[in-house]
Amino acid sequence: MRVVCMYSHMAFDDPIVFPGKPGASHLHTFFGNKSADGNSTTESLSMGGTTCRGGTANRSAYWVPSLVDTSTMRALVPLRFISYYKSGYNKIPRNQIQAPPNGLRVVAGNAVTQSSARNSWEVHHKFECDFSNDRNQHIPLCGGGKVLSMVLDFPNCWDGVNLDSVDHRSHMSYPVEGICPASHPVPIPVITLNIEYEVPQGETTANWRLASDTYAKSIPAGYSMHGDFWMDWDEEIKSTWMERCVRAGRDCHGHMLGDGREIYGDF
Repeated sequence: MRVVCMYSHMAFDDPIVFPGKPGASHLHTFFGNKSADGNSTTESLSMGGTTCRGGTANRSAYWVPSLVDTSTMRALVPLRFISYYKSGYNKIPRNQIQAPPNGLRVVAGNAVTQSSARNSWEVHHKFECDFSNDRNQHIPLCGGGKVLSMVLDFPNCWDGVNLDSVDHRSHMSYPVEGICPASHPVPIPVITLNIEYEVPQGETTANWRLASDTYAKSIPAGYSMHGDFWMDWDEEIKSTWMERCVRAGRDCHGHMLGDGREIYGDF
């Protein structure tokens, strides 16, 4: 099941890593919940507006480090954002996958990585130019008129108890040898973020770097790719796409709930 959300805003905030501390983070680009900021709580997000199709059916907040053209120091506005909720991965039976609870906070990637992946938290992002399937952990050189895609997979094994943890990672795990480990026995859907940026005619991505790429410019950009989401779906809608799409193993395509209904509305 997948949903398109439009760009919402940018801010030097990270409501999960720096809660209650506006301005404490590098620049992030936000999608979904319009109210997401450094002071966000589950209660405040539940009352926020959203840029996701379906309106208040999905008040979840999603954010990633902003992409910056370092030749002009201009932060770039994305062309498109799609969130996927998926099953059929690894050895996890679909009928064991549980709905993520509202209020769940999840982080993927590593904001301080300066090289290709070295551990399980650093191997789940990739970039590609113009949907070529030539995917890398660093930003490739894309020419004018092309589309740069950023893809990030979140851990999908939950400890079943905690909505967050001190390090914002310990309550979640990626599968180990294809199954959820005993420490994190509750599988949830594989949640993937796809963010697309259009390269203007006459330009390239040569000077594009993530706001979190604070390492030397001689090192390829993009290794620090990471992202966050804060879950807030209407419970009835979430239950429907969980049963009719994720647990049923059905490709419901964009915005379809699997029961004949479609979430729609202005962004």
